[in-house]
Amino acid sequence: MLKKVLIAFELILGVFILGIFGYIVIIFAGDLMINKQDLVMDTASKIVDENGHTISSLFIENRKPVSIDQIPKHVQEAFVSAEDTRFYKHHGIDVRGIFRALGKDILTGSKAQGGSTITQQLAKRVFLTSQKSVFRKVKEMIIALTLERRYSKPQILEMYLNQAYFGEGAYGIQAASKYFFNKDVSDLTVEEGATLAALMKSPVQYSPVAHPKQSLERRNLILSLMAKQGYISPQEAVRLKGKTLGLNIEKKTDQPEYYTYIDMVLDEAKKKYHLSNREVLTGGYKIVVPMDIEAQKASYERFKDNKYFRGSNPHQSPQGAFVLMDPKTGGVMAVQGGRDYVRKGLNRVDIKRQPASTFKPLAVYGPALDSGKYQPYSLLTDKKITYHKYHDYTPTNYNHVYTGKMTMYDALTISANAPAVWLLNQMGVDYSKQYLDKLGLRIPDRGLAIALGGLKEGVTPLQLTEAFSSFPNNGTKVKPYFIQAIYDSNGDLVAHAKTDTTKVFRKQTAWYMTEMLRNVVKNGTGKQGHVNTALAGKTGSTAYGTKGLGNAWFAGYTPRAVGAVWIGYDKTTKEQYLTGGSGDAAMLFKDIINDLPDQQNLSFHKPSGVDSLDTPIRLGKITDLRADGTIGHMGLPAVKLTWTPLKDDRVVYHIYQMKDGTKTQIGEVTGKGEFVADYINPLHSGSFEVVPYNPQTKHEGKPSSKEKVDWVPKFLRG
Repeated sequence: MLKKVLIAFELILGVFILGIFGYIVIIFAGDLMINKQDLVMDTASKIVDENGHTISSLFIENRKPVSIDQIPKHVQEAFVSAEDTRFYKHHGIDVRGIFRALGKDILTGSKAQGGSTITQQLAKRVFLTSQKSVFRKVKEMIIALTLERRYSKPQILEMYLNQAYFGEGAYGIQAASKYFFNKDVSDLTVEEGATLAALMKSPVQYSPVAHPKQSLERRNLILSLMAKQGYISPQEAVRLKGKTLGLNIEKKTDQPEYYTYIDMVLDEAKKKYHLSNREVLTGGYKIVVPMDIEAQKASYERFKDNKYFRGSNPHQSPQGAFVLMDPKTGGVMAVQGGRDYVRKGLNRVDIKRQPASTFKPLAVYGPALDSGKYQPYSLLTDKKITYHKYHDYTPTNYNHVYTGKMTMYDALTISANAPAVWLLNQMGVDYSKQYLDKLGLRIPDRGLAIALGGLKEGVTPLQLTEAFSSFPNNGTKVKPYFIQAIYDSNGDLVAHAKTDTTKVFRKQTAWYMTEMLRNVVKNGTGKQGHVNTALAGKTGSTAYGTKGLGNAWFAGYTPRAVGAVWIGYDKTTKEQYLTGGSGDAAMLFKDIINDLPDQQNLSFHKPSGVDSLDTPIRLGKITDLRADGTIGHMGLPAVKLTWTPLKDDRVVYHIYQMKDGTKTQIGEVTGKGEFVADYINPLHSGSFEVVPYNPQTKHEGKPSSKEKVDWVPKFLRG
């Protein structure tokens, strides 16, 4: 008898020891299977403007976790009733539920399934795959036991409700509440909570959107279960079953106007702040951007209008790119990477193209003014010249007309090629490239074609915008950025933009350039279209054969914005080329500016410490010079010259006397049409002429006719 007792005791002790050992193994295995980081849920990030307006949400799983305290008790009870009635009584595994499910499986002949507690469902979703097997089920149970040991019931339920997928792209109960009822989870009613709980069995089969009848039946079943569990009264269950689903589906707004900007935000986050796309999409960040929402939308709408995009291919319109930036800070206000831009698609803002004549202010005229050797009204050579040093390069004017001499002001206005190349040759390519480097335009080219934007690789619209920012910003270039600040999920600032500037031109140079580029827009190649504010800018176009153009550009600025427009085909061919010109690009830029309330009726203001640029003096010819004898100083003979003065009273008139084969300047007057020459010998007076002189260019115009003196007194004539 004693021996049997001892054997029984040993068996009981052995089972106890095995149980202890098994429990230790389970704890150890569970700890190995759980990585706490896996319980950190992906959270959608959002992009907002500087006024706090949400522009877009960024996510892989559209989720906004909420605490259990934000979820109403009756909503929690709906899920417990539907998924795990003994949730608050078991320790992760519901043995009763397992045997109940096993019995059903034996009767139906199906594989073991069901019987999973809420804790097990959480374990499966976070740590395991959906593959069904006995081994996976064992791992699920071990993890569930470990979760129950580490976390409280409210914590487990909170994780479960935030991890759950509700269909329609909604991850977590807050996203589901927003999508199906357009309200926060804290405002959900009992029947709405039951509707969401119904989705746990199958987000597809019980979708209130796709299958409202099945959804209603499942919801009502859950209401009955809630009454059975004592969470609501039977009477309340009956009353709530009589209600409709009451959906208020949140409108999903697809906003393609923001696509380019969003992609460039993601690119900058990765390159500048070392945040991968996945980190941004799952980290719950708030990213503040300097976007001007009205400019972004206006540019998108204008890009849909074919009138700006004229091409030879009747089946394919030309493409485009657009950038608008704050010239003081560098914050990009708007950007469009194409007319049909798709997320992560070809971004034409970053594609290099031949900039054509938009390069002239940057590569030639800006550096020339900055040298101090040239002024806006300096005369440049306008002739067809072959530059043998540069492989017999022979630039031509677009109209094949050459005037011999032309001011920088006029050469820029009409975009004459010959003067620009001549001036670059005078300064030297190396001198020009020093400025281009500071402008962020580091190019491999070393030829005179730089003057006309004929580059091996070209530049991007974003680079061109950056370079042009130097003119409205008193000669200081500013680097563009798309992210103003980044805040983490706790609201802490983790990064912010710093304005990155480079001094390139003197303040005087920048002001002269602004004045000249304003004239380009008013009277030159950029005059097409109308703009309701002060605007300075430069057009550019590249020829393609004899038929049309390959690229059309406008780069310009108002007192508050600087930007660039490119129009063209992604690939220009003999069948596919532009039939419009750079005027279309100028008109598109102007119309976008006209759409922006903050850009209306602005004026450029001359900075302190710089000289103004007077309007150009235009010389004409004097056609009515007359020379009359008169009595001058001390009663001696004199000659009075009279003529009709030119309209500009700034014109200086040089007075010349021709005598004995010699031409001598005997005086000058400004702004008036008469001059008296004293001490003239009536017997040997010779002839006289008047020549208009431009004090801006220090250049004389065409002389008048040579007139001899009529010494007969006026009262004796006729």
